[in-house]
Amino acid sequence: CASPLSLSEASDAPEYEQANWEQIGSSFIQRCYQLFHNDKTQLGAIYIDVPCLTWEGQQFQGKAAIVEKLSSHPFQKIQHSITAQAISPRQLIISLVVGQLKADEDPIKGFHQMFLLKNINDAWVCTNDMFRLALHNFS
Repeated sequence: CASPLSLSEASDAPEYEQANWEQIGSSFIQRCYQLFHNDKTQLGAIYIDVPCLTWEGQQFQGKAAIVEKLSSHPFQKIQHSITAQAISPRQLIISLVVGQLKADEDPIKGFHQMFLLKNINDAWVCTNDMFRLALHNFS
């Protein structure tokens, strides 16, 4: 069963030094996409009890609604290729991901995803998640 990212997985030091913020954010992103690729039904483990997801402008509130949305995609296989990420530490961590994804035989598409992470009981969980395909309509 999947679990939130614990501090011990992300850092050996109890204090949160700058280098650890990067490691925590990167570890969370890696875990999130691993679950998305292998078993979307376990994604609820990375969210707080009442998270919010904004997916292409649609809003979903609560673990069940988010897992249902993320599990409902029609593709059989997906690959995320992260081209850049930025981690911003404070009492919360903002992780911004820029990358490309490939679903089944569709062309590669760019995407942006932002995770707002919070430490609850020594585990980093997502409070807010925003996803957008990087599609442009210049017509």
